[in-house]
Parts: sequence; C-alpha cells; structure tokens
Amino acid sequence: MLTDITLAFIGSGMMAEAMISGLLNQNLIAPEQIIAAGPRAERGEQLAVRYSVRWTTDNKEAAEKSHIVVLSVKPQVLGTVIPQVRGHLRRQNLGLSIVAGTPLRALADGIAHASFVRAMPNTPGQIGLGITVWTATQEVAPQSLEQARAILSALGEEIFVKDETYLDMATALSGTGPAYVLLFMEAMIDAGVHMGFSRRVATKLVLQTMQGTVAYARQSDKHVAELRNQVTSPGGTSAEALYHMEKGGLRTVVSRAIWAAYQRSVALGQGKTRHAPSEVEE
Repeated sequence: MLTDITLAFIGSGMMAEAMISGLLNQNLIAPEQIIAAGPRAERGEQLAVRYSVRWTTDNKEAAEKSHIVVLSVKPQVLGTVIPQVRGHLRRQNLGLSIVAGTPLRALADGIAHASFVRAMPNTPGQIGLGITVWTATQEVAPQSLEQARAILSALGEEIFVKDETYLDMATALSGTGPAYVLLFMEAMIDAGVHMGFSRRVATKLVLQTMQGTVAYARQSDKHVAELRNQVTSPGGTSAEALYHMEKGGLRTVVSRAIWAAYQRSVALGQGKTRHAPSEVEE
C-alpha cells in the first residue's frame, strides 16, 4: 500500500518520530522512502542515525520530492511553514496534518491543495498504543484514504469521522488526555511519598495500578462506574477517598478542564492566539 511512495514529515519533532518509528517497526515503509524536514540540521542527523531516513532543512524540497506530505509542526509554527510548501504538492499527492486546531479548509486553502487529511493522534502513539481520530476532504481518493489509515495505524488505533467538529473534541479528550492522566498519576505518587513510601516504590505502585486498571476495564463488558462500585465497600477506604474526591469537585474540575481544552482547540482553528505573559496587561 505504501510501496514506491515517498513520505515527507514537515516538522521532525516527537510525534513525527513516533510515526516514523511505527511505520518502520511494522515494515510498512522502507527508511529510504522517508524524508524528515526541519529547521535544525542536528535533529535531522539524529533521525538519520537512528532510523536511516533521509533529512533536509528545506521544506519546499521535501514537499516536491514526496507523494504524501505530513504536516507535523506546532500550531504556532504553521503560519511560517505554509508559504514554504504552498503550491509544491502535486495534484495526485496527499497532505496529512496532525497540527492541533487547524481546520481542513485552512489547510487546503493555505497550501493550495484539495486532497487533505486532518488527524489528532496522542503521545502513547510513540509506543504504538495511541489512538487517532481523523477525517478527510471529499477530494481524497479511496487509495489515499487507505494510505492515510495505514500511516495512522502505525501509532495504534484509529477512528475515522465524517464530521470535522469531532477533531476539536478529540483534541480535548484523547489528544490532550495523556496530560490529565499523568497529572493524576503525579498526584498519587506525591501522596505515596507523603505517607512514607520512597518515590521509586510509590511510582512503581502507581504505574502498575494504572496499567492493570486500564487492562481490566478494557477486557470487561461492564461500565466503568460499575467496576468502581465493585471496589467501593460501604464504610471502607475506597468510599472514604472517593467521598473527598467528590467533595473536592473532581468530576467538575475534569469536565471543565476538558471543555476549556475543546474551546482552546476551536479558538486555534479560528486563528486566535494568546499573548505571552509579559504582554498581558495587569
């Protein structure tokens, strides 16, 4: 499916490397078919040594030499990158963006290319355990859709949606989700240290508890609330801890945080940026 095609990554950061690693580990593409493009030569050389891929600091060159161009830069850098690749994708080629908050129409118009896929992966994709929500313009050919699916599957699971509004929702829920989980894990580890465990032991306890609970929930056919009730005995330790979490508004805080992330993703798509702290008036 990806035979005889060249794949360029415009932006060679963490997520780009995750996709490169996944594609190579699953033998979906050969190293010489991949071009990593970015402003830092040392990063390109690092990826070349690690994965034997080609690299360049010229985004225009990478776009011209490729059949599929993956935009994998940060949202604040996209405005600089778009003019560099505009008009350099051939008509039959595919553009694939993992840039948070940027809608398909802005991508297609900015780069002057109709065939575009927009995707929202997450960081567990670095080890093949991520999940990606994605959509595409009507101009994307069936073969290109399957190529996009193969590329995104290298990161883990994937879900295709026809309505692009789900991408901003996915950004807030699964795209940003690892940050929420990691913060909760950090709080648990700190609590363990406060009680008297060493940080090493507390970390091990929390990591294994998280991993085991997720695996247990995935193999169960029961709602997560029912699984929680199974370990919440009347008057027990779980009931006591959960009472304080509910009293502290944990559900409300989580819900409001995810909603705020959703609104921020929408705002990014509308081109709204925030001032740096030093520029904000008192």
